[in-house]
Amino acid sequence: MRRVTYASRDGLELVGDAWGDPASPPVIFLPGGGQTRHAWGGAARRLGERGWYAVSMDLRGHGESGWAHDGNYLLESYISDLCTVAAGFDRLPAVVGASLGGITALLAAGGVSRLPLAALVLVDIAPRMEVRGVERIIDFMQAKPGGFENLEEVADAVACYLPHRERPKDLRGLEKNLRRGSDGRYRWHWDPKFMQQGRGPGLSRELLLKAAASLNLPTLLVRGRMSDVLSSEGATEFLEAVPGARFADVSGAGHMVAGDRNDAFTEAVVEFLDEAFASTA
Repeated sequence: MRRVTYASRDGLELVGDAWGDPASPPVIFLPGGGQTRHAWGGAARRLGERGWYAVSMDLRGHGESGWAHDGNYLLESYISDLCTVAAGFDRLPAVVGASLGGITALLAAGGVSRLPLAALVLVDIAPRMEVRGVERIIDFMQAKPGGFENLEEVADAVACYLPHRERPKDLRGLEKNLRRGSDGRYRWHWDPKFMQQGRGPGLSRELLLKAAASLNLPTLLVRGRMSDVLSSEGATEFLEAVPGARFADVSGAGHMVAGDRNDAFTEAVVEFLDEAFASTA
């Protein structure tokens, strides 16, 4: 694994981790809001071993990527960042996006940007999102503005939010998603301004459905079967809007599919990308 950086159009440094040979077919991983590039570590490493060049990114305002001084975290900025990163490859990349990263990729590929991609994987996100599930994410992200005293408190908060996931015995892995302030307290590794701004005017289910219907590339929708964000009805609506799209329903996983069942998630993505890249070779 090696660290890679890109410059956004407005001057922010975008940071990622890369696995594999840069000459291999590229795959960009985009995490959800509030997550860092480390959410994809296992899947990206596996793809690198299987012959792809896998790059897992920190979104602007997250992890080690730059924070916007003007608080610009509109969707248009995330789309612009993706277009910038994608343009740095010699061949069309595939994009795997979860939640906010998935919305960004969907609107980039199917919206006004018409970003050419080799393939698209949307992870537990579609035009129809369940309000209660989205609200639960927001509540979790806003629950501790003053931070945590120690990693035990962090683990307790995660266990409450993800009760189906086994609480880790070694808590040091949590530090990848945290920053420690001058007061010694741990806070999530994203800019607090990120939650103070909507994703932008005009974002609606209709707009996302229109982007979905415009997709003309190999597409896979991955759903966590326990998800409270993407329902079976939401998945069906997407699949009807995108004829030919593939679907994987991962048992034992909630909204954080890769974190809950990384083995099953990665296998579904590898199988899909094998076919997608073979068809474009």
